Amino acid sequence: MATEPTVVVLSVAMSCGGCSGAVKRVLSKMPGVESFDIDMKEQKVTVRGNVKPEDVFQTVSKTGKKTSFWEGEAAAAPATSAPEGAAAAATSAPEAAPAPSTTTEPPAAAASPEEAPAKADA
Repeated sequence: MATEPTVVVLSVAMSCGGCSGAVKRVLSKMPGVESFDIDMKEQKVTVRGNVKPEDVFQTVSKTGKKTSFWEGEAAAAPATSAPEGAAAAATSAPEAAPAPSTTTEPPAAAASPEEAPAKADA
């Protein structure tokens, strides 16, 4: 009946006590959070409880602080929970996207100068 607590580790840009206070405030109000640790030096937030990793990510992101899943422990976490694996897959997808767009930029740049004179003549 009792589920094993999920551990979610995030990297959060916190430059002062006010930043960490904002993160503490939102996590204190989040349902399912049993405990959390905020490490300002490491810019690391560890949350334990009956929570979904994506929900924790969204909640902390609402503070306006730059937030991402912690790289060092994210690789070990997906084995215990499918949503974390999905988050890792989502993180991988944006990295793959920029490579094709760089390949498409030179032809687009070559087409732009041709279009610009046509607009100037019209």
